[in-house]
Amino acid sequence: MTETPHQDTPRELVIVGSGVAGLSAAVYAARADLEPLVLEGPEPGGQLTLTTEVENYLGFPDGIGGMELIQRGKQQAERFGAEFAHGEVDRADLKGRPFTLELATGDVIHTKALIVATGASARWVGAENESELMGYGLSTCATCDGAFHRGDDVLVIGGGDSAMEEALFLTKFADSVTVVHRRDELRASDIMARRARENPDISFRWNTELLEIHGSTETGVTGATLVSHPDGHPTAKDDGVSAEEVDVGGIFYGVGHIPNTDFLADTGVDRDETGYIVTLEGMTTETAVEGVFAAGDVMDPDYRQAITAAGTGSMAALDAEAWLDEQPESAVEPEPETASPQL
Repeated sequence: MTETPHQDTPRELVIVGSGVAGLSAAVYAARADLEPLVLEGPEPGGQLTLTTEVENYLGFPDGIGGMELIQRGKQQAERFGAEFAHGEVDRADLKGRPFTLELATGDVIHTKALIVATGASARWVGAENESELMGYGLSTCATCDGAFHRGDDVLVIGGGDSAMEEALFLTKFADSVTVVHRRDELRASDIMARRARENPDISFRWNTELLEIHGSTETGVTGATLVSHPDGHPTAKDDGVSAEEVDVGGIFYGVGHIPNTDFLADTGVDRDETGYIVTLEGMTTETAVEGVFAAGDVMDPDYRQAITAAGTGSMAALDAEAWLDEQPESAVEPEPETASPQL
């Protein structure tokens, strides 16, 4: 971990986010001698650090722990000259050149180019023991962890398209899949709801919520406490709520993700209605603001895989390198000398 260097001139490239996308971008950018600064954010390594075993990342036939994969990626980036610092961007000014990033600490960083790889945070439901058991039978990604639950009875929490996608995928592995939804009708699109309803391996628990998860980091998830109420939303009710303990080997949250893009408000970077960054048409990571690129889950609401995040990270670095090469030296004026941020 390093301090941000004294800023007589702006950085060539800053990468915000240190998950797989940010690390992949850092490797490529560092090898291109861009000397990128990677801001690790409040959760260094991103969501992959919550995954105990990654079996579908190319090059690791025996699997690899999520944390180990992140650590290796960081070491690889540092080997080529990438710098890492703790720092969460609170506000970005992308209208002037160079760009200005204001950190939550009050420190300021200037950069010619920017890669946003801040990811998307999975929504949790607030069940007891979810923090302890996330990654130990509790998951937010069926395509990542479904294969670990061959022959298990599993729960999927949610009623939208995300939950239906999780449930349908899990039928390939699990013995039974039960969708737990706090209302008596799905929020999913008609086609996704129909597919789930017509699948004989999927059952539904209506007007029901997950209250508590049973198990340990040694045994994994072993069961759950569900609460129900005939009018729905049982955890918000006092009377008429019934509780039931069920034995399950896995629980999957399918209640959506929140892209970490609040700091991009009023910057000119286009985002969709849910907050995901919209990149330009074609195979590119460019955004509506020249010199700003996006990679990983922050711009990908569909795949959300480590391997695809790594791919877009490398693309963003290549796009940023090409863009920087096209800029005349006079296009960016050095910032006045300021105190070095202590990150």
